[in-house]
Amino acid sequence: MTATDMHPLRQKLPEGTVFDDLDVLEAHRSDRATFCPAGTPSVLVRARSTEDVATTLKWAHENRIPVVPQGARSGLSGAANAIDGCILLSLEKMDEIVEIDAEEQIAVVRPGVINGVLAAKVAEYGLSYPPDPGSRSISTVGGNVATNAGGMCCVKYGVTGDFVRGLEVVLADGRVMRTGRRTAKGVAGYDLTRLIVGSEGTLGVVTEVTVALRPAAAQPLTAVAFFPAIADAARAVAGYLGEGYRPSVLEFMDDPTVRAVQRIADLGFPDGMAGMLLVQSDRGEAAPGDLAAFERVARSFSASEVVVADNPAEGELLMQARRLCGDAHENMGLSLLIDDVCVPRRRLVDLVEGLGRIAERHRVQVMCAGHAGDGNMHPVVAFDASDPDETVRAQEAFDAIMALGLELGGTITGEHGVGYLKRRWLGKELDEAGLWTQHAIKNALDPHNILNPGRVLPDPGCGDFNENQRADFH
Repeated sequence: MTATDMHPLRQKLPEGTVFDDLDVLEAHRSDRATFCPAGTPSVLVRARSTEDVATTLKWAHENRIPVVPQGARSGLSGAANAIDGCILLSLEKMDEIVEIDAEEQIAVVRPGVINGVLAAKVAEYGLSYPPDPGSRSISTVGGNVATNAGGMCCVKYGVTGDFVRGLEVVLADGRVMRTGRRTAKGVAGYDLTRLIVGSEGTLGVVTEVTVALRPAAAQPLTAVAFFPAIADAARAVAGYLGEGYRPSVLEFMDDPTVRAVQRIADLGFPDGMAGMLLVQSDRGEAAPGDLAAFERVARSFSASEVVVADNPAEGELLMQARRLCGDAHENMGLSLLIDDVCVPRRRLVDLVEGLGRIAERHRVQVMCAGHAGDGNMHPVVAFDASDPDETVRAQEAFDAIMALGLELGGTITGEHGVGYLKRRWLGKELDEAGLWTQHAIKNALDPHNILNPGRVLPDPGCGDFNENQRADFH
């Protein structure tokens, strides 16, 4: 449909909700992913209520118009990229913290609430909201729900889905559904909340989220260890966790990543190391003992230097290095392909050594940082996009990393989602019955395929399906 001043949705939605200005559409047509196409939308709807979302989806369903839900567009898999002729449905303006119930330790929020804003607000009640993606200062709770986002505290506290108790969801035809409950326990019926979490806007549009909160933890203490061999850093992760310790943070950075960070913030880290581990403990009086054990284990795996922060403020300076990884990579002036594989912790050594071989074989730079404590690593392929040959090699390196993750018994994404970027690889990770089931669910909830079409699920016509499977979907 061609955008005009008389777009039908203007007659159905409140004034100031529907936009078709070309500059506005251009600014909203993509997220932060590379190698993901972005089409030309027909219109942008800035929803301010569940009713706005329901009205939009009902009209789109009746007219077979694709809808691409969007949050802050901070995603890295192309899930929020426009499709030609689509409606961009932005939830950013739905940013109300509806309720904080300190007694029940829950919060009810709209999807546009920024993760860090929610965390800061519940802290005023002596509570915490642990999910902390690296983009927490800009990413929305709705976006976190869409990808089941994680972060640096996952090793101890889990991912977004572990804290979602209930949802308000608008289905493809405009009907409003509530899933889950406010109670700490509840197992009546199918777990529709878990179904929607991580579905990346392909099954429904989330308009309200009820999350569990936790009592605020003690101020964490921090330590950092430097290793001359990258494999030793990976071995130390399994060694420390294998002794039964459960840090609140256990992060990894390789030497190229540390050097990139040093270029934008000199934190005084030593030269000549291959890998770095950063650990935090928030167990109050037990924290010094946790860090002493980490130093002992790190040195047993040949750490050349271990620094234990004397106080939380000093520890926050060390944590700054990990938080600056994204900015440091972008500051390099190169194009980036950001991967997100997760492997069993015992295979971290094989992963980091394999990344070196991939970089050498494809003649591109591969850097790596990640959540070592739960095996979720973020290899980054940095390349010159103006060089066609190097661009091809970068894409091949990205695919090789995906294949390596699966070969090591892992998964193609730990928290960034599948989106457009990895949907072909989902067909390689799941078995035939799993693919059939996922398509059957999609077809049941969105029979006209208007919700974020072409995202997450591989096309049944691609090579990842056999002839019988393709017949099932036609």
